[in-house]
Amino acid sequence: MKTAQIYQDKIIIKDVEDITLDGRKGAIVKVLGCGLCGSDIVKFKHKIAKDGVVLGHEIVAEIIDIDSNTQFKKGDRIVTSHHIPCGECNFCRHGNVSMCYHFKKTNIIPGGFSEKVFVSEEHLKNVARLVPQGISDEEISFYEPLGCCIRAIKRCGLIPGDTALIVGLGSIGLLMAEALKALGYKVYGCDLIPERITLANKMGIKAFSSANLNEFSAIIREKTNDYGVDSVFMTSGADKAIDVALKTVRQGGKILVFSSTPNNNGYANNEIYYKELTVLGSYSPSPDDLKDSFELLTTGKVNVKNLTTVYPLDNIQQAFDDTVSNKIFKAYIKIG
Repeated sequence: MKTAQIYQDKIIIKDVEDITLDGRKGAIVKVLGCGLCGSDIVKFKHKIAKDGVVLGHEIVAEIIDIDSNTQFKKGDRIVTSHHIPCGECNFCRHGNVSMCYHFKKTNIIPGGFSEKVFVSEEHLKNVARLVPQGISDEEISFYEPLGCCIRAIKRCGLIPGDTALIVGLGSIGLLMAEALKALGYKVYGCDLIPERITLANKMGIKAFSSANLNEFSAIIREKTNDYGVDSVFMTSGADKAIDVALKTVRQGGKILVFSSTPNNNGYANNEIYYKELTVLGSYSPSPDDLKDSFELLTTGKVNVKNLTTVYPLDNIQQAFDDTVSNKIFKAYIKIG
């Protein structure tokens, strides 16, 4: 079977031996396609993943062999996430499921950028779902990333009538904005790239350029009765995005960090202290977040149509390159 592997700072296609159940409980699935996540880019670009690693986890697949105590069967089209929390450890009991050691150990094998993948029984029971007719592979591939956004929104503890600002309108920023809209919150967005701002406005997200921070801050103040937004969602990986957040969040507001930054800069201590700000992070979703994500996608409450650019597996390096250079919003690797 074909796999896309990291090799000497490139993504290469390599044939490996077919995987089988080999006595394991779970399923062998034919991967129909897999979304390219920002975390895949980070692992590749910053050499976090070693040569031979198969990246990818946002899979849509068809079951071709199964031994499972679930309702799934051969021929089912499914979507699944890649990590499962234990539900019992200190992290899980405090709601920090993505810090759970078991969560970090679980994964699909060998990775989503592969013609076939082993999905364990634990995955089938907790995070896999049967995909209904009427929704495309590309749309349902947002199942896990949307789950990440839903978790971030929950962690912010917003109340009805709250206003949020999305800093960075790439695919995750747009997805976060769509989720906030679907859940009933008022949303603004900002970016430096005109095409992203245009697309956000077409999607019903009031978006602006943040190139001139003072002008943008004045816009936000005017739209929030001079308070500032209740929460800022940091979906940009730029260090200067921190300045945008501190300039636009209201006193007593929250900044949700949903991206890494090149220089690993922090938030000014005195800004946090005198303004009583809350700065918190959010990483990966729980099974409950994924359940909510599936409902929002399959009912059409979150719109992800036309956000992806499709690449065949053989052209996966181009997908990585185009994503890094901001030529596209979101890459989807068509495999099966």
